[in-house]
Amino acid sequence: MTVALSEILSNRRLNGDTVTFTATDDWTQGRTMFGGFLSALAVVAMRDTLGIDMPLRALQTNFVGPVPAGDVVYRTRLLRQGKSVSQVQCEIYSDETLAGLVVGVFGAPRDTALPLLTPEHKPLPKLVDDIPALPFIPKITPNFLQHIEMRWALGSIPYMGTPFWESGIYIRSIDKNLSPEVLIVMLSDGPPTPCLSHFKGPVMASSVSWSLELPPLPKDINSDGWFQIDMETKAGAQGYVNQTAKLWTPNGQLASLGYQVVAVYG
Repeated sequence: MTVALSEILSNRRLNGDTVTFTATDDWTQGRTMFGGFLSALAVVAMRDTLGIDMPLRALQTNFVGPVPAGDVVYRTRLLRQGKSVSQVQCEIYSDETLAGLVVGVFGAPRDTALPLLTPEHKPLPKLVDDIPALPFIPKITPNFLQHIEMRWALGSIPYMGTPFWESGIYIRSIDKNLSPEVLIVMLSDGPPTPCLSHFKGPVMASSVSWSLELPPLPKDINSDGWFQIDMETKAGAQGYVNQTAKLWTPNGQLASLGYQVVAVYG
């Protein structure tokens, strides 16, 4: 049985500066919850408790410890509220133990003399309908893949022994009832690190920290369509890799910029 993220959100409980979500096993990645899922819930908790209506500009997440299935408590605190920028801290607790720390930066639009600058979108070399989907295989692929579809157009899926440091992937959510903000935060952390393609068998990898930046989100995002995520490993040594990611909307507009430190146990 799977529980859609939109259903988990609809059943959340608000109490002062805390929001409690019931996380189900189908959202796990190994022994903990999928990181994009946890960070998306943090954004919801920040807005619930503090009533912030400015756009999300940046999100920094430190994954402190595992978060198993069950009640997950998010406790928020306003760090600073300026005229146009607010910074919010959110602590994630599992069984009363600190398991994650998230800082969100919200900023109102500002008048500027700078010209508009948008990065160039490069389409993937293969059409999405020409690529097989990565299937969900119990006890082999992460449980959260029951909620997210991915198709590799560049690079390789994990554990194929064909070494790549980059990947280009079509990605979308099966749940079509998510806000663009929640959807983009979740999808931005969906794919595995490209370096897992170097291995010929299962090897654990775990995000240590993740920084996400969001340009102004277009109003006409097609939540049903295929997003594109381009990932590149910038450095790797001593069991850690540093990587970047760009998520593009189905219309080819930049949705997020990500920077991540990943521990690789192999």
